[in-house]
Amino acid sequence: MTSIPAIFWLAPISSIFALGFAWYFYKKMLSLDEGTDIMKKIAKHVRDGAMAYLKQQYKVVAIVFLVITLIFSYLAYVLGVQNPWVPFAFLTGGFFSGLAGFFGMKTATYASARTANAARNSLNEGLRVAFRSGAVMGLVVVGLAMLDISLWYLVLNHFVEEPTAAQKLVVITTTMLTFGMGASTQALFARVGGGIYTKAADVGADLVGKVEAGIPEDDPRNPATIADNVGDNVGDVAGMGADLYESYAGSILATAALGAAAFYSFEGDMQLRAVLAPMLIAAVGIFLSIIGIFLVRTKEGASMRDLLKALGLGVNTSSVLIAILTFVVLYLLQLHNWLGFSFSVIIGLIAGIIIGQSTEYFTSHSYKPTRKIAESAQTGPATVIIAGIGVGMISTAIPVLTIALAIILAFLSAINFDVKHMLDAQNIQLGLYGIGIAAVGMLSTLGITLATDAYGPIADNAGGNAEMSHLGPEVRKKTDALDALGNTTAATGKGFAIGSAALTAMALLASYIEEIKIAMRHIGQTTLTLADGIAKNVEQLSIVDLMNYFQITLMNPNVLIGVFIGAMMAFLFSGITMNAVGRAAQKMVDEVRRQFREIPGILEGKGEPDYAQCVAISTKGAQREMMLPSLLAIAAPIITGILFGVAGVVGLLAGALGAGFVLAIFMANAGGAWDNAKKYIEEGNFGGKGSTAHKAAVIGDTVGDPFKDTSGPSLNILIKLMSMVSIVTAGVTISFHLL
Repeated sequence: MTSIPAIFWLAPISSIFALGFAWYFYKKMLSLDEGTDIMKKIAKHVRDGAMAYLKQQYKVVAIVFLVITLIFSYLAYVLGVQNPWVPFAFLTGGFFSGLAGFFGMKTATYASARTANAARNSLNEGLRVAFRSGAVMGLVVVGLAMLDISLWYLVLNHFVEEPTAAQKLVVITTTMLTFGMGASTQALFARVGGGIYTKAADVGADLVGKVEAGIPEDDPRNPATIADNVGDNVGDVAGMGADLYESYAGSILATAALGAAAFYSFEGDMQLRAVLAPMLIAAVGIFLSIIGIFLVRTKEGASMRDLLKALGLGVNTSSVLIAILTFVVLYLLQLHNWLGFSFSVIIGLIAGIIIGQSTEYFTSHSYKPTRKIAESAQTGPATVIIAGIGVGMISTAIPVLTIALAIILAFLSAINFDVKHMLDAQNIQLGLYGIGIAAVGMLSTLGITLATDAYGPIADNAGGNAEMSHLGPEVRKKTDALDALGNTTAATGKGFAIGSAALTAMALLASYIEEIKIAMRHIGQTTLTLADGIAKNVEQLSIVDLMNYFQITLMNPNVLIGVFIGAMMAFLFSGITMNAVGRAAQKMVDEVRRQFREIPGILEGKGEPDYAQCVAISTKGAQREMMLPSLLAIAAPIITGILFGVAGVVGLLAGALGAGFVLAIFMANAGGAWDNAKKYIEEGNFGGKGSTAHKAAVIGDTVGDPFKDTSGPSLNILIKLMSMVSIVTAGVTISFHLL
């Protein structure tokens, strides 16, 4: 067993701090008054519905995990083509990811009524309750991820035996990377299932309630309203939590694996320092996120600008401090070119901020693009849809160019801008490590950035509770302000999640090539004869050597086939999930219409809607529809690897990253813009609520719902899951590929 440096313990200590403060915020929230009896009753309906859904989802996911674990065990212990640690790592990744989603959603369902009740006293109290409850999700995600990473490092450091310390670190980091597949698989089920659930309910509440019956979606007379509120929690809280858990863990693990490879031949313990660096940056980010959370507060009667400034103070303070302390951490580590790698981290942070600001510009009704969509509603639904699609397409430019610039700048910073030799084997590996550490930088303050995202559905549910409980207009005005802020933070959070997915996927793509070396050794192939006739030990191979050996060039038809399949997967996956929402929503629309027709006095407020039936329809629809797209994402890399080998898989991952990233931004931003265009009209513009323009905007928002809450956010998980599956099944690809 290699000795553990003292500085490593900062990682598990930070996880304990994160989980400790999450528990503190949770207990503090539970101690608050939930409000009137009717507020408690509504909150219980939502809580019971959310827990019933999650329980059912976890049953289905448990069966899938069991089957996949058995397959991995067969590959590892019978055929001998799989790392024997994979089945266990896969299970822990999925378990911790699911646990993060569960804790976050449990907190959110208890917090919404308390937020509404706190808003009866003051706007600041409402903001504090909602935000700190959202912080439970943020801190649980980073705390559990860091705990999982720390435990696996300790376990593998104890059990893995290799001839040299350098080889041991490569094996440890590539093995740890495999638990990311469990996290990604769980995240995809949570995102797709939760997205289908929430949008089926939302479409039913909007189309039949708002457009046909002319009542608000949160009106207690609307049968789909409880299912809609449940959906906010299972989709935007549990789903987003599981999504960013695997992004956070994946970026740290991929960078550690790239560090082990890039610094393999360095003297002393430089390789170990490179492995620890992403963990330590993330650990410092956890402490800074906690500080940022305590800074968020506002004054009574605050405007939207004031509320955004309140959240911005916490997020920006954490970001500025991590930018400064990164230099300190890497300097104390005495990492090779610590200054250049520090700038790579800063580049990742800046890229995240730019993407967030770009998303806000294209989706907030404070700005021209969304107001133009609202204006187009005056001429009907068709022009709303055309305008929204146009805005979504244009909105892809800034994030794509930002990520492209971040990749090249992070790469060059890592090699001291040695442009002349940037494609030398050693510089390529150092540059890829720089890209990985930029992804870590972007996600380093996830504890607070995810808090701002989880805050959104809590505020939304608080508004729904206030509406259904018939609280006074003053309270509703405050919850509306908190809800509107939540819409902006949710859209920004989705942009941030997609941007981080692109950098993480880039790091995972490089890690896949490194994993190929381990897979070759595992099946007994210890040397390779390269094109120049020189035989090299597998450990000595650079990424350039492997790319040449497997002929990973655009002239290789296997690579091109993989690129086309990867690009197709993004569209196929989106199409399947969109149609799934459509089918589930159709059932919901029929049910809401049936209740309006058959339950006497429902629209007069005398009859009680059957909320449970709508919850059941969404639950069944989500469980049935989430299987195909999720299993497709797992199967595609395995089948491509068996048919077209390593070159085909690299093409697949490149195609999925390019097409999936752009499509995800387009869908998320178009959906967000349609949603806020509707809200802009509801504020009294272009005729206000009930006008022809409003009805057209509601239809646009309904089209945008699966864009922004199902297909779009699921694409970033698809990209990373296919990368993770490729890494985990590298041994299968090497052993069985046909072409």
